[in-house]
Amino acid sequence: MSKKVRVKFLKERLEREYLALSEENPLKKRIDRVIERLKQNPVFGQPIAKRLIPKEYLREGVDNAFWVELSKGKGWRLIYSLTSKDEVEIVAIILEWFTRHKDYERRFGYN
Repeated sequence: MSKKVRVKFLKERLEREYLALSEENPLKKRIDRVIERLKQNPVFGQPIAKRLIPKEYLREGVDNAFWVELSKGKGWRLIYSLTSKDEVEIVAIILEWFTRHKDYERRFGYN
């Protein structure tokens, strides 16, 4: 039996931003695709080394993180974490997304 995967957002503000995007918005479409992929295979993203996990995430209790490219060539990225509270469910938590690679680099201290 495989575990069910539930996807949620770390913060209500982030979920509101997502829900405010129109169905035609390319960012919303790409996030929707990632959500569907997470439900099928929650570890498909690229793991982020623990030493690179930003303090902002650690303060929220996040101890693992993955990144997924949302668009080729644009530098859009989505960051998520995985947790499991029981034997039957994995929770994929969307931490944030970036539509500018410069913002991603700043968050992870690459600049």
